[in-house]
Amino acid sequence: MSNGLDALTRQKVQAWISGNYDPETKTSIEHLIDTQNDNELNDAFYKDLEFGTGGLRGIIGVGSNRMNRYTVGAATQGLANYLQKNFPNQPISVAIAHDSRNRSPEFAQVTADVFSANGIKVYLFKELRPTPELSFAIRLLGCQSGVVVTASHNPKEYNGYKAYWNDGGQVVAPHDKAIIAEVAAIQSVDDIKFRGNAELVTLIGEEIDEQYLQNVIAKNVVNREVIHRQHALKIVYTPIHGTGITLVPRALAKIGFTNVTIVEEQATPDGNFPTVVYPNPEEKEAMTLAMNLAKSLDADLVMATDPDADRVGSAVKNAQGEWQLLNGNQMASLLIFYLLRAWKEAGKLTGKEFVAKTIVTTDLIDKMCARYDVKCYNTLTGFKYIAGVIRELEGKEQFIGGGEESYGYLIGDAVRDKDAIASCAMIAELTAYAKDQGLSLFDLLTEMYMENGFYYEGLISLTKKGKEGAEEIQRMMADFRGNPPADVAGSKPVAILDYENLIRKDVTTGQEMPIEVGMGIEKSNVIQLVLADGSKVSARPSGTEPKIKFYVSVNAPLSKPEDFGAVYDSLKAKVGRIQEDLGLK
Repeated sequence: MSNGLDALTRQKVQAWISGNYDPETKTSIEHLIDTQNDNELNDAFYKDLEFGTGGLRGIIGVGSNRMNRYTVGAATQGLANYLQKNFPNQPISVAIAHDSRNRSPEFAQVTADVFSANGIKVYLFKELRPTPELSFAIRLLGCQSGVVVTASHNPKEYNGYKAYWNDGGQVVAPHDKAIIAEVAAIQSVDDIKFRGNAELVTLIGEEIDEQYLQNVIAKNVVNREVIHRQHALKIVYTPIHGTGITLVPRALAKIGFTNVTIVEEQATPDGNFPTVVYPNPEEKEAMTLAMNLAKSLDADLVMATDPDADRVGSAVKNAQGEWQLLNGNQMASLLIFYLLRAWKEAGKLTGKEFVAKTIVTTDLIDKMCARYDVKCYNTLTGFKYIAGVIRELEGKEQFIGGGEESYGYLIGDAVRDKDAIASCAMIAELTAYAKDQGLSLFDLLTEMYMENGFYYEGLISLTKKGKEGAEEIQRMMADFRGNPPADVAGSKPVAILDYENLIRKDVTTGQEMPIEVGMGIEKSNVIQLVLADGSKVSARPSGTEPKIKFYVSVNAPLSKPEDFGAVYDSLKAKVGRIQEDLGLK
């Protein structure tokens, strides 16, 4: 074996070669050794896959740092062991779903086999289904846990594994680290029970669909009269080869929309995602086919969901009649803008309602909530934290909706993860609401900015792959934490929020105050810089990808619609100056 491998990697490689792994896996490892592919071996074995903000996620392939039947099996065995310790002397059940990615059905079956081999009842979706339906099914079926096999919007080389708890939300502390400990306690592949018990596996599907459509989609409708009047709203939808095709068209039809056109080239589920580079509705390239179709149809709205249908992207015609993508902050704000207004008009605001979002999502939502005297809770990045707030406040306060800048939104509390199916239905409703007033969705966006201020956010994601990349990301965060700039684009920092040390520092006085733990906040490697002019910069390593992300938020008044372009250009230029001053351009 090459000397280019560190001791831990060599040890893990040897364990896989000599262990009880299948011949195909061993042959693949031996090929990497024979060809002296040290970089691939190091990346594949230098660590074990861990739960991040989105669970277990990695490139498909052999190795402890890859997605394969053994890492999936180990994660499931660890979760099974943890469930049995947490729910002793009682029957345990789990729900399992998968998306359209390569090997997703296989990994879902491995997960079902390991759970059932451990005496745990399994409800397995017999065909691909969206992530939010899995969250819903956990609560509906009274399960203690659940798993969905997906890598969300990552490139085709990836797959993943999201673990859920009995509230339908993704696993959070202390459960996440405890499950990792259980996985780490597995000393050998022989400790994983792969031989399933078919008698403990029940296939589910259509019956859950109907319950979801009735209890999530139909119950979320705010204004049925508007939908009835605007039922012929021209909607173009694409699932980008993912699971959204199973429920989005049915959801839109369920609430009364009759003019929905599917992008046929992207309608068939396919883990190779043949029409796009990335199956990510954040990317313009992934939306191109849909926008071209919308242009030919003179449509009112374009929507696209990612492979597991928990994120949704959208596009509308701007003031010049050109199709324009709305980013995650804009759509999250529009949804809350509409829901707050509609709830107030319906007399449903009693003082006990709340909205939840993440700390890197636009502060425009906080400002709008304050106007309506509705609480807005801010959490760490990751929808599991929003789900945690809903869980803590259940029976005390009522959740209206919430979201995060990365195109994930939730309407109502029947689901405890971001839900692109329900979001598509609500986006269609708010577009119908605008049209009912003779407005486009872009006009409604302008109206929102005129009422509350024009907020603009920029994001730079720096990809740093492999072991060396992970170390570089840590160095960048340490530098940002230890040497904050004295001036950024002509504005001085007034506060620094360090979530790893849970300290907020007033830069002017030097006074330090603790950041309160709880309600979606815990220790996390995030730094926020608040500037004197109201701008904000946030830095955090991604929990699901080899990236470090820098979020910049700026704002300014918008006095009339005609100024939209000028204010937008000014704010965009300011974000650019901030990024340049921070050495990110």
